[in-house]
Amino acid sequence: MTSDLKLQKLTADTIRILSAESVQKAKSGHPGMPMGCADFAGALWLKYLKHNPANPEWLGRDRFILSAGHGSVLLYSILYLFGYEGMTVEELAKFRQLGSKTPGHPEYGHTAGIEVTTGPLGSGFATGVGMAIAAKHFAAETGLDKTELLDSKIHILSSDGCMMEGTTHEAASLAGHLKLDNIICFYDDNSITIEGKTSLAFSEDVGKRFDAYGWRVIHLSNANDAEQIDTAILQSLKSDGRPTLILGKTVIGFGSPKKAGTHSCHGEPLGDEELAATKKALGFNGKPDFHVSTEVKELFENRRKELISAAAEWNRKFQEFIEKNPGKAERISSLLNKTVPSNILAELLKAAPIEKAEATRASGGIILNRAAELIPSLWGGSADLAPSTKTLLKSSGDFSASDRVGRNMHFGVRELGMSLIANGMALYGASIPYAATFFVFSDYMKPGIRLAAIQGLHVIYVFTHDSFYVGEDGPTHQPIDQLAMLRAIPGMTVIRPAEANETAHAWAVALKQKSPVAILLTRQNLNPLPPDLAKNIQLEKGAYVVTEDKGFEMILIATGSELELALKSADLLRKEGQKIRIVSMPSQELFRKQPKAYQESVLPASCNKIVTIEAGATFGWERFAGNTGLCIGIDHFGLSAPYKVLTEKFGFVPEKIAAKIKDHFGQN
Repeated sequence: MTSDLKLQKLTADTIRILSAESVQKAKSGHPGMPMGCADFAGALWLKYLKHNPANPEWLGRDRFILSAGHGSVLLYSILYLFGYEGMTVEELAKFRQLGSKTPGHPEYGHTAGIEVTTGPLGSGFATGVGMAIAAKHFAAETGLDKTELLDSKIHILSSDGCMMEGTTHEAASLAGHLKLDNIICFYDDNSITIEGKTSLAFSEDVGKRFDAYGWRVIHLSNANDAEQIDTAILQSLKSDGRPTLILGKTVIGFGSPKKAGTHSCHGEPLGDEELAATKKALGFNGKPDFHVSTEVKELFENRRKELISAAAEWNRKFQEFIEKNPGKAERISSLLNKTVPSNILAELLKAAPIEKAEATRASGGIILNRAAELIPSLWGGSADLAPSTKTLLKSSGDFSASDRVGRNMHFGVRELGMSLIANGMALYGASIPYAATFFVFSDYMKPGIRLAAIQGLHVIYVFTHDSFYVGEDGPTHQPIDQLAMLRAIPGMTVIRPAEANETAHAWAVALKQKSPVAILLTRQNLNPLPPDLAKNIQLEKGAYVVTEDKGFEMILIATGSELELALKSADLLRKEGQKIRIVSMPSQELFRKQPKAYQESVLPASCNKIVTIEAGATFGWERFAGNTGLCIGIDHFGLSAPYKVLTEKFGFVPEKIAAKIKDHFGQN
């Protein structure tokens, strides 16, 4: 073995031991995958990956995604060896402990060098596909695709579990269709899961599957062999126009005398005795915990200097490009800063169709198109439903294998994949992505939406057909519980606008947010608010007073299509002497963020007759109605019938709303 290969093996063994020691000290974690993948990951990071330890956000970098996030200590060990900010030996020793930089799964924004929060298997893979899409689009939009400045790759490390999860199928299919040759995925094919061998539930030929998707498949028969690893990586870096899967056979827990190749090292520490035996077998006998040899330290330090120097040279060339291409420089700045005009609300209100009754999905589509004209970073698409969600950008083409500039993404019927791909588009750093489908299918998207909220990603979800007013499609397509589900996600903002003016406000708020937002839109037509009421809109505060009687004694709160219903119901109650305030509450989350004084001004504690009206589950509305109030909604699944029939059936007509209110407050 040459001295270079010996040093490469020593590096891998160092990563193995660091990983096993961190897990052992924590008495919790997954040592097997890091030990098995140390050869491949160590070689990739040390010899081939473009990154800048001194500036983890460097634009010219490759991205590395640990889709098998349970093996997080593998990545932490490498970041430590490269001297990434904050990643010290003390942090390795605090693996999985409160406040450490080394949590159980990688967390974006928490630890320098982590590109995406991973853990749910397959989610990192799909997010990486989104990054690859965004990278291609950004390069084409800016002309950087005509240079070598943005030839970076999206490297993904996936596991057997990732390959079993459905989202990997969805994302891989789309990646192959789009010929995303900037993706290189290493599949850690160790044939072991927590329960035992993968043969318990998994026997497909993954290579053939990816070949069918349109991927190049490189077979690596021994991914613990340094020479084979170098050959495979070098081959993968030479694009043949397709995304690449390196199918690497590894031994889980490699180096452990008794546990290598077994499921017992998948999700539990080796144990003190076996760790000592492993250290002895790998030549670390008698070395203190977290020992790194002088040779390995020098190797990483020298490579660190090379990488920092290469990044500086890239920056110099990039600056030359900027200076020679002022128009493209402006585009680059707009995309990277995701610039939203300060007068965005005024511009969107001009576009809002308020001349006649209009479904908010239709007015939303018009407003979205105007927003996209003003904000180059805004782009996205739907899960094969653009004609229904009205989310097609009419002035742009389709993003495809032959058109990387197109801003209409066709995700296909892949809602879960779409949600995670949108996350990747946002994480790349030059896009405000939107993802659209029927509201009921947000169920398919929940894992991706939750991860967007955890990471604080600026993704906008456009959910149309937002209630039982979907009608004839029946209970499978009529969302009832989805509103409560979305509102339960911490960090999520849900907006259900009542008509075209509020829809313009909703988009303006969503574009200014720095976290995920869902805009819920109707299938049925809604009348615009008259100008004297529209001027009262304060959607950015979540709720506002639409109209009121002097000395009001009752408050009706409504969202979306039910605002018009509340106004009409109030007219009937007023004829019987009731004095009423009407409140529109398009966003509970935004309202609850307001100062207590503002909340009190809209919903004064002195009023004990509060009614909430929404065509969805009443769950959660009690916090606003209080113990004496009334929550009107749908706490059962819908029916298949024309929506006008269902409004009568479910009591969503002014006469029945007024009767319920009078009955509740004992006024009949």
